[in-house]
Order: sequence, then C-alpha cells, then structure tokens
Amino acid sequence: MTLPTGAWRRDWIHRRGGARDASVAVRYVQTPSVFADLRTPELAIGAASFAELDDDQLAALARQDGFAGVATIDGDRVTWHHEIDFQPASAEVDVGRIEPIAADDMFEHALDGAYVERWSRLAPDTGPYVAARAVHAGTTTAILAVAGAHFVYARARPTPLPAAASLGALIAHAPRAQVLAYLDCEISYGATPGWRIERSTLPWRVGARAAVDDVAWQVVERTCTPAELAAMLGPRHDG
Repeated sequence: MTLPTGAWRRDWIHRRGGARDASVAVRYVQTPSVFADLRTPELAIGAASFAELDDDQLAALARQDGFAGVATIDGDRVTWHHEIDFQPASAEVDVGRIEPIAADDMFEHALDGAYVERWSRLAPDTGPYVAARAVHAGTTTAILAVAGAHFVYARARPTPLPAAASLGALIAHAPRAQVLAYLDCEISYGATPGWRIERSTLPWRVGARAAVDDVAWQVVERTCTPAELAAMLGPRHDG
C-alpha cells in the first residue's frame, strides 16, 4: 500500500461501546510524505479576535484539535509523526490500519480496536501536491500541505504547551493572558484558489486569506513546476 494521498473528510467515527459520531468536522490533507489535519466541532462564535471572547467561548475553542507532520506507512499501517499539535502532545504513537473500501473511500482502524473512522475523498486524487515547512532554531513553526485545490495550513503557537491531559484542562485555572497564548495555534483548511480559509481553529480567520505568502517556506516536495510553485507560494520559499 501507499499513503492515502489527497484531500479527505471524515464521515464518522465509531468508538468502542458508542454510536457513530459525525459531530466534528474533520479535514485531512496528505501529500506523499506530509500531512495536516483539522478537527473542529460546530461553534457559534462570532468574534473578530481573542479579545472579544468570554471564558465559555475560550473553553469551546479548547475542544478543537488538529496536527501536522510527516506520515510513514508499513504494510497497511500508517504512522502520523506530529510536529505541530493543537492539543498537548501525547506520548502515544498516532498509528492506524488503513482499509480501502473504494477508490475514494477508506476505513481507519485503531490497532487495539478502540475506534473505526470512515473517510471519503473531497476530490479525485490527482494532485498537484506541495508540502512545505518553516523551521526556527530547529523547531517546526509552520507546515503547509496541498493536494489539488485543497490545503491545510498549520502554525505552531509561539511557546510550546506544557504536558497536560487536554488543552481544556490546561486552561481551566490559567490566567487569561496565558489562556490566549495557549490557544494561539492556527490550523486552517481551505481552497488554494485565493487561499481562502473555510475552517479554522481561529474562527475569525474563516473567509480570510491564509498567511502562506508571509512565510519563508522550505519546500519538502512538489509535483508542479518551479514557476507554478512560485505563483502558488510567492517569492519567500526555498525550492
């Protein structure tokens, strides 16, 4: 098998002992090596910045999830190696067994049977693919994964999160300034024409242009010409 390249949505997750759950919108872009994944419950937050949010709205943002990094495959098992995490990093390895069920559909199974997820492609798996990252002082600060007309952009928070069971638990008793710093991690999904954001961990970014041309990217891979890449990412990239 090869990695499940392309742009995907999760149709549902079935956790052991529970019912199928489709309450969280999940968007996942996989290039031949790099992935980025955004998981957002439906939130009614009509704010233009963190400054406008009350404590309950901040707690709602903390229930989101997302991650980005490099994926590897061994047989039918995919391991997603996280470099950017919206939630506190877990000590558990992110690995699942992939079961194709059609040309554009698949199941993902937890190795211990704890869950099954059903995934559908958002568009035919035809590319082009672009993967890029930004690095500062040896740490990944941003990742971009593009598959065809779909992208996920992930920007790490300026200061890494301390260990915790969840972001919600971390912010529960923190002062407001610290809460805002903990939540300042953008993971956004959208369409490459215009780089318009459709879903984001920062809801006020929806409808805006992703900050892809403000980053000094190191291109990890591409299946387009240098001219097409320059037109896509702008002049501030290497590769």
